[in-house]
Amino acid sequence: MTHQAGGPLRLYSGPLSMFGAKVQIAALEKGLDTELIMVPFSMTLLYQPKHPEVYRINPKRQVPVLVHGELELFDSTQIFEYLEELQPQPPLWPLAPVDRARARLLEHQSDEVYFPPIVRLMDLQDRPQDLAAVAAREATAMYHGKMEGLLADRDYLAGPYSFADIAFYMAQLFGDRMGAAMDDTTPRLQAWRERISRRPAVRQVAGAMASYLLSQGRNLPPFMVALLPSTRA
Repeated sequence: MTHQAGGPLRLYSGPLSMFGAKVQIAALEKGLDTELIMVPFSMTLLYQPKHPEVYRINPKRQVPVLVHGELELFDSTQIFEYLEELQPQPPLWPLAPVDRARARLLEHQSDEVYFPPIVRLMDLQDRPQDLAAVAAREATAMYHGKMEGLLADRDYLAGPYSFADIAFYMAQLFGDRMGAAMDDTTPRLQAWRERISRRPAVRQVAGAMASYLLSQGRNLPPFMVALLPSTRA
């Protein structure tokens, strides 16, 4: 691990925090010395009581929160930007300005366009045929189709492996769990997911999330079962 100026990073996350997992994967990819602090969480109480440092630092009272020396940051995208400047190698944004802008837009869309329908599905797990649930699945299927098109001539969403891939990988992980799975119309996207899943940083973080879900008696989609430590080659 890299010993960066200012000492180790301290990352506050949660066992089912999509946004915290994004940051954790990025820090691992960059080899940054990171202390991971999992805040109190349960399936019934969720993030109550709030961790006092998260409560103090983030006005939204949410993880992830990153502390590095005197610097205190929240919001996964803002943390991405700091990690890239703190440790430029390996780069997780494309180097060319136009490609980098496109990657940043894809990262933003994963959070703000793709993920809101997934949040709606979280509230409709007992009513999969509700019109709102049907509309949410249709919206995610359209998004999957757009990502399938991007992968026609490349292995990753924005050219080289980037924050855009990390963001959408974690978002679609939740999408699959909530009933918005990929299907036979997106073979390139499924191959992309397998490619991302083989990365050690991704396996470590998403595998821990899969283990936690299993410990809570939750079902896992097949691609997450393959991430469990006991199933790794």
